[in-house]
Amino acid sequence: MKQLKPAFSLTLLMLLLTTLDASAWIRSPATTFAILPAGAAHPEGITVDAEGNVYVATFGAGASGNGHIYVFSPSGRLLRDVTVAGSSPLLLDLAFHPSTGELLVLDFGNHRVLRVNPFTGAASPFTTLPAGAGPNVLTFDAAGNVYISDSFGGIIWKTGAAGGPAVAWVTSPLLAPAPLPHGVPPFGANGLVFNRAETALFVANTSNDTIVKIPVTNGTPGSPAIFVYSVNGPDGLIRDDDDNLWVAANQADEIVVINPDGRVIAKLGDFEGLSPQGAPRGLLFPASLVRSGEFIYVTNLAIDLRLFGFLTVDALWAADVTTHTVAKISARIPPIQGLK
Repeated sequence: MKQLKPAFSLTLLMLLLTTLDASAWIRSPATTFAILPAGAAHPEGITVDAEGNVYVATFGAGASGNGHIYVFSPSGRLLRDVTVAGSSPLLLDLAFHPSTGELLVLDFGNHRVLRVNPFTGAASPFTTLPAGAGPNVLTFDAAGNVYISDSFGGIIWKTGAAGGPAVAWVTSPLLAPAPLPHGVPPFGANGLVFNRAETALFVANTSNDTIVKIPVTNGTPGSPAIFVYSVNGPDGLIRDDDDNLWVAANQADEIVVINPDGRVIAKLGDFEGLSPQGAPRGLLFPASLVRSGEFIYVTNLAIDLRLFGFLTVDALWAADVTTHTVAKISARIPPIQGLK
C-alpha cells in the first residue's frame, strides 16, 4: 500500500490541475426569472421601469393579430398582458425614453417605432423607416436623440427626442448582414449602445459575429471599424459603469463580457436542457438583456430558425420548447486568473 501512495498523490494532483484549468471561466448560472403565460412565445425585447417592473416584447413569428408586451413585477409575477394596438405581432426592442418617459416599441413587421401606453396598449407612430428596413434595437444619447439599428440595410437611423422622420446617421457594409451561406442568423446591425463618454457607439452584427465601433465626436459619427471578432451570434448588448460590454451570444447560449480593450473577461450562463414543462433551463437563444439592481435579465428567444430555412445548433432544442421564459443572472463579474 505504501508503494501506491506516490502514484495516488500524483494522480490526485493531476486531477486538481485539470479541474483548475477547466475553471478558467467561472460561469454564474442563469436561472429562471419569469415564465410567460400559456400561448405566449419568443420573448425578445426587454426593459425595466422606474419601479423595477420588467417589460418583455414577443416576436410572434407565424402569429397573427397585434403584438404583446408582458409586464412582470421585480419578483417575476405577471402583472399584465398589454396588447399593442395597430401593431404587427413581430415586436422587438422596447425602452422608456430617458427624456420624455414614453415607452417606445419597435414594430419590426411594420418597420416603425411606436409610442405605446404601458397600461392600455394604445399606440401612435414615433417614426417610420423605409419599406424593407429591419428595425431591431434602439438606444439614446444624453440629449434624448434616438438611434435605431437596421438589420437589413446596414444603417443606424436617428431621430430627435420627439420622433418624426428618421435620417440615416451611419451607413456601412460593416453593419450589413453577411451574405449567405455564412451570414446566419441573417441579421446585420442589431444591439447598440454608447460608451459612457458618448465618444463611441458599439453595434453588434449578428450575421458575421462582430462588434462594430463607430467613433463619435460632438455627435458626429466617424468611420465604423471592427472592434472585436468571434462572438457567436452577438445580439443584444448593454454596458456597465466600467464601460464593459455585456453581449448576448445567441448561438453560444451565453453572455460574453468584453472590457474596453476588447478583452473577454467573462462568459456567463449556459444552456442546461429543458424542464419537464418544456422550459429552457438557463439560456437558449438569448436575445436581449437589461440590468436592474443586482441582476441582468435576459430574454430566451428560443426560436427554431428552421422556420426561416436555417438548421442552427440550437434549432431542434428551440423546437421542443413549449414554455417560454425570461432568465436572470448575477450582474457581478466573477474573477478570472491572470487579468491585470
